Amino acid sequence: VQLQASGGGLVQAGGSLSLSCAASGITFRDYIMTWFRQAPGKEREFVAAVSWSGKNTYYADSVKGRFTISRDNTKNMLYLQMNSLSPEDTAAYYCAAASGTISNLRNLSAYTYWGQGTQVTVSS
Repeated sequence: VQLQASGGGLVQAGGSLSLSCAASGITFRDYIMTWFRQAPGKEREFVAAVSWSGKNTYYADSVKGRFTISRDNTKNMLYLQMNSLSPEDTAAYYCAAASGTISNLRNLSAYTYWGQGTQVTVSS
């Protein structure tokens, strides 16, 4: 099983980035897919999640209205479009997969598989 996150980089405040996560070795459509992030010295935090079909999405309040999560089950791909970025969004971003139904999307232990992380740095 592999989750390969990509698309991170350096961007100025107010700019945009698009992250991708390629999944292999799993039946992708059976998994809730989520993006987390972790800034230096801070705990890993929930960013956004998408249901198996892609019809339902969930966002942290801090990114609502700026970030959009989506998935393509035909390509085993997860995406995160990030707009209006601010320095507070600087972090390593991780994709994660959870099978079945989970009661708390923010619970890290609910996720079976994790990607390696991709760094997003937003300069002021």
